[in-house]
Amino acid sequence: MNDISITPAKEAATHGWLNGFIGVLLFSGSLPATKLAILGFSPLFLTFSRATIAGLLAMAALSIFKEKRPNRKQVIPLLIVALGVVLGYPLLSALALQHITSAHSIVFVGLLPLATALFGVWRGGERPKPLFWVFSIMGSLVVIGYAVAQGLTASPVGDLLMLAAIIVCGLGYAEGAKLSKTLGGWQVISWALLLALPVMAPLSFIYMPRTFENIDAGAWISLGYVSLFSMFIGFVFWYKGLAQGGAASVGQLQLLQPFFGLALAAFILQEQVSWGILLVTIGVIACVAGSKRYGK
Repeated sequence: MNDISITPAKEAATHGWLNGFIGVLLFSGSLPATKLAILGFSPLFLTFSRATIAGLLAMAALSIFKEKRPNRKQVIPLLIVALGVVLGYPLLSALALQHITSAHSIVFVGLLPLATALFGVWRGGERPKPLFWVFSIMGSLVVIGYAVAQGLTASPVGDLLMLAAIIVCGLGYAEGAKLSKTLGGWQVISWALLLALPVMAPLSFIYMPRTFENIDAGAWISLGYVSLFSMFIGFVFWYKGLAQGGAASVGQLQLLQPFFGLALAAFILQEQVSWGILLVTIGVIACVAGSKRYGK
């Protein structure tokens, strides 16, 4: 009987996909929660306050576990992470959701794996196989095709803001994945949040609403969700998964996020999910298997 053993590389890749999948599940509620939150809070206050709350949690975690401070070479990459996923994506997506529905915005998440892969090659030195790019580009083209088919009638401004959000998020993901290999998964997002805290905390007070009387429970719950899960806990699993399995490969799991996000948008916000959006979601999900196989 042949002894079938699992190599450390395959085991790490498997753990990477598992951690990445958990991260995607936690991220899936981000856009619906953001849409609900901006019904009560301004996009600026939401962005700054979620980063402040998560930053305080990160500071506590780093203090409790007595984590070693990043060296000088790691500070600039951490700032890139902070600009990409602590400030850039939350703010741009919140501004976009003032013009478009969360269901429409979620479709753009299908572009995130390609952005992450491109930045992973540029910043992380990853080299996926040629067929990987075929599947990754196919998934992205399905998303772009859907947006063009809609004639951008939803809102050109909203679509452009979401596209910018995807680009800066892809950079933040790839940079974080590279750092996680030496700094650790949860440590990367924690230090990035801590670096941003001296800026985010004062801004959250500056843009704080004059009164909280008319803000309903849904907005508060959504603020809590994006602060705890979207801004901190989700990244603990996500960056660990990217470091274990590679940013380009594991990053393709983001193609699954529209499926979960659309379900939440329909259930929580009662937004109509058309057959066109569902077909787009099915199309990008179909590309995950191919990109996974040829990711390395």
